[in-house]
Amino acid sequence: MKIAVEGCAHGELEKIYEAIEHLQQKEGIKVDLLLCCGDFQSTRNLQDLKCMAVPLKYKAICTFYKYFSGEKIAPILTVFVGGNHEASNYLQELPYGGWVAPNIYYMGYAGVINIAGVRIAGISGIYKGRDYFKGHYEKPPYSDDTKISAYHVRNVEVFRMKQVQQPIDVFLSHDWPTGVCKHGDTARLLQKKPFFTDEVITNRLGSEPNGELLTCLKPSYWFAAHLHVKFAALVPHPEVKGGPATKVTKFLALDKCLPRRQFLQVLDIPHDETKSITLEYDLEWLTILSLTNHLTSVKKCANYMPGKGHDSRWNFTPTEEEKDRLRLRMENNMVIPKNFVQTVTPYNPDTDGSSLEFNISYPKAQINPQTTEFCRLLGIDDPMALLLASMNDGFDDSFGTPNYNRRSWNDQPCLDSSRELSFSSLNEDEELSSDDQKPVGGSVGRSLSFSPPTLGRISLPTPRNNESSTFEEEGSFATSNSSVDIADTTLMKIFSGDDIIRSNPDDVDVNTDEKKSCGPKKFKRRNESMYAEQEEDLS
Repeated sequence: MKIAVEGCAHGELEKIYEAIEHLQQKEGIKVDLLLCCGDFQSTRNLQDLKCMAVPLKYKAICTFYKYFSGEKIAPILTVFVGGNHEASNYLQELPYGGWVAPNIYYMGYAGVINIAGVRIAGISGIYKGRDYFKGHYEKPPYSDDTKISAYHVRNVEVFRMKQVQQPIDVFLSHDWPTGVCKHGDTARLLQKKPFFTDEVITNRLGSEPNGELLTCLKPSYWFAAHLHVKFAALVPHPEVKGGPATKVTKFLALDKCLPRRQFLQVLDIPHDETKSITLEYDLEWLTILSLTNHLTSVKKCANYMPGKGHDSRWNFTPTEEEKDRLRLRMENNMVIPKNFVQTVTPYNPDTDGSSLEFNISYPKAQINPQTTEFCRLLGIDDPMALLLASMNDGFDDSFGTPNYNRRSWNDQPCLDSSRELSFSSLNEDEELSSDDQKPVGGSVGRSLSFSPPTLGRISLPTPRNNESSTFEEEGSFATSNSSVDIADTTLMKIFSGDDIIRSNPDDVDVNTDEKKSCGPKKFKRRNESMYAEQEEDLS
């Protein structure tokens, strides 16, 4: 199965699909699936733009509304996780995932799905220590603070993901896992992004919860974005610290969707050829959601997860009996229904004007019929319905009555755990500003011209177990894979052969004279403090 991986989409769906179509025609291939690693910007109308935590000049309606309205249909099955540039009000309607438009599927706060035998997991948002232990208490209309905290990762999603035991083929995130930069060409990364130096030295580049998930789940592939740079790594997972790698995760981060940027990669992943390219629920994940329903919180106070030493259950990895009960509840039908419904009026360029007017009201919170049906099927709670009920807000119940049962379907009791996890206050979650993305303030659309994608190669360093070695000269990074102890040699092929397709031909060395003619690369001073700890999030 050929899978296209996109970094930060930033609402440029038309351009992404055009780039893939160009590749398909030029290379004579067919892309079966598009995976997007956040900053998707599923803005349906100008009201949604008011829910994005970005400066006014970046609030462009872009092209998603065309796919939401039905003006266009996504030509490729598209799956994405959320980032920090999102219409959070829309995505909060789908906490467990759902269709944001026909053929475009959001994975929710966290989720696992299956596509033709390929198991894909993902987690949305970015990490911020001050919000990590809170419930999902935010709801529209947002304040300046909740507009930002709405896309922060919460411990309940990480806890649920850690219960997964069956192998994961692909993991999607927006944030990088901490420590992943040590297993790639760190020198080249810092040559491109010198303002990452302090975070790399102190091992604060990325998300620590994602780092724990990487170690826990050991997926075959991990794709991410957020830092606006292409970076590849091989992360070894030895059974014994310091021992040989028994499994390796191929990590790849991609850039944002802009001209002459490395934002797109196409690769082959083995799949079950007897199955169609159709989205299916994952039995283990659905069972975990059901077993942990009582851990769902919509309160601003700390919501700690259960741990060892408590009388109540703390391990929610499903038993075969629990999975069988869930399968019966689903009537043995795991196909995700194509039940997309428009819940708002989409943007109309003929009547809605060409700018974000000041008199546009903030949207109100509402429930989504997809989530209502999903929660009814599993017997779990819709966080948005709980929020609206707890705040005594009225809402449109025409899509069905939400389930307010606070116990999971197997009647697990609620837990009052005081177990705390220790995470340092890591990176700020601001958008990375750059000179090459300057939409006009108030503009509702952008026209970009892309260089045609070409075939290319990418070489990866040998996985490195010595984490104390953070910096080396660029020439000292190994490009041979011979020292990796892997039984399946095909694992190494995907990031070293012609089955890699990238968005531009810039990933090749130029001669010294050409490099000198380009002059020294300049960085804006504001980028140096991109990950500095501040009281407020920047966008």
